[in-house]
Amino acid sequence: MNVSQTCVTNAQHVFAHFMAQNSYSYAESDWTNEMTTAQNIGIDGFALNIAANDYEVDRIVDAYAAAESLGFKLFYSFDMSDTWKQSDMANIVANHSSSPSTFLWNNTILVSTYSGESYGEDFWAGFKSALQSQGIHITLAPAFTTYRDPSSAASLVSTFPSIDGFFNWWSWPADVGANLTTATDLAYQAAVSSLSGPYIMSVSPWQFKNFGGASDWVQYSDTLWNYRWQQAVNDVKPDIVEIISWNDYAESHYIGDINPKVYLGTQAPLYVDGFIHAAWRDVAQYYISWFKTGSAPTITKDEVVFWYRAWPKAIKCSTGTLPRNAAYPEDAVFALAMLKDTATITLAIGSNTVNFTAGPGVTMGSVPFPSEDSQVPYIALSKDGATVADTHGSMYVNHSGCTYYNFNPFVGSITE
Repeated sequence: MNVSQTCVTNAQHVFAHFMAQNSYSYAESDWTNEMTTAQNIGIDGFALNIAANDYEVDRIVDAYAAAESLGFKLFYSFDMSDTWKQSDMANIVANHSSSPSTFLWNNTILVSTYSGESYGEDFWAGFKSALQSQGIHITLAPAFTTYRDPSSAASLVSTFPSIDGFFNWWSWPADVGANLTTATDLAYQAAVSSLSGPYIMSVSPWQFKNFGGASDWVQYSDTLWNYRWQQAVNDVKPDIVEIISWNDYAESHYIGDINPKVYLGTQAPLYVDGFIHAAWRDVAQYYISWFKTGSAPTITKDEVVFWYRAWPKAIKCSTGTLPRNAAYPEDAVFALAMLKDTATITLAIGSNTVNFTAGPGVTMGSVPFPSEDSQVPYIALSKDGATVADTHGSMYVNHSGCTYYNFNPFVGSITE
């Protein structure tokens, strides 16, 4: 292996979960654009969520070409909800094992998963052996999704002695209207602390999907994007942060741009199209710098990032499914101010107005939805009584005319 690939384990790394399933129509230039956008905010690479589709393997050839030209890193996150053979997985890892863009942990190739515990320990031991027979050594840090209860952390390592680390997938509250705690993170971080691999912590801004079935849900995520990062930099301090996600549009937690080449099916466009999340990347950039350096970065420009849903939670829509946990989100416009010094933030919508003092640093505020129909939020940043930046949201909040249940937020920003 090329020594230039080696990663120092005490360095902090940030990856974004990338759905390779969405790359069917990608050319190398699409990968370059996505990677450049991620790299510009401090993301080191993509964790490639790969299912057992031949086209994904083909598209990843282009992904590696783009990554190598940019100095961007990649590792596989096998989607074990699909059906896999050890030999196929081993071949995929081997294909790019010598690439300088393959991310290494302790000079071994990092491999992760989504789920996979149902395959059993023998499967994972055999997978590692299949690679070792080719002279390829990996660090296995899976996201075994049934391991969420902190009390199960100790049994993880004894049940799966072949794992080297762990990825805690759960970055959202578990069907409750309360903030997520770090209990799961700290328990599983401790459980794998004596192993050679990393503890990977997930950080996510949102969770909602609506395919018109029993598995549709929204998780309480109103201020998640801020406090989950706070947990990462202040409390857990994991080896790796993995952002969920870059481009999982159907689950509404994408921070990448909506690529028009991606086929979203018939239902997801009804709640994804037009709901831009790009400004969430500015929040990520701030916290990524903090995570990597260990100190809150100096803010050099004033910015307010805001997000809100276009429909109140009690709306009756003509199609789609009212998602599980629909009662938990607040009907409000949320704003996160990242300021050089003190300022006044104004949030207004309809007859409701909230002014709050923010900065220096990061401050959050909100204003509830009004009773009036068809209202658009107004966001302003003022200093010394003078407005220095303001804007209106690009989506109206409506109390009528809903054609499909949608808890996906619109995200915008203002800068001085």
